[in-house]
Amino acid sequence: MTLSRAKRLQPVIEMAERDEREAARQLGHQQGLVKQAEAKLGELERYRGDYQQQWLSEGQRGVSGQWLMNYQRFLSQLETAIGQQRQSTNWHRDNLNKARELWQQRYARLEGLRKLVQRYQDEARLAADKREQRLLDELSQRLHKAGQE
Repeated sequence: MTLSRAKRLQPVIEMAERDEREAARQLGHQQGLVKQAEAKLGELERYRGDYQQQWLSEGQRGVSGQWLMNYQRFLSQLETAIGQQRQSTNWHRDNLNKARELWQQRYARLEGLRKLVQRYQDEARLAADKREQRLLDELSQRLHKAGQE
């Protein structure tokens, strides 16, 4: 009877395995998106650093008012882009954390089901072993009685 309980759980296990695999795939996808967002943010920050270095070089030689206005306008746009990319990166990190939590939940559910099936299988084996032992004991008693007669 306990073995049949384990067999009845097989479709549930298969569904849990599919759910866990899908959650793991989503987790990997989200990790890739975070890496891309972080790389883009890094590029923007490096570009800003290069652009500021250009200001130092040009500033030492003297610049026109027009050049300074263009520099400040572009730097302002660059800061806005960096801020937006930071928000995007944080949004992707939040999604990654949610995907990680979902995967952990699905993994824990799958492992719980596997342990339950294992317990049912162990119980079935134990019950079968007890039945077999009981049969052997009965057979031994019959043989012992038959030998006495």
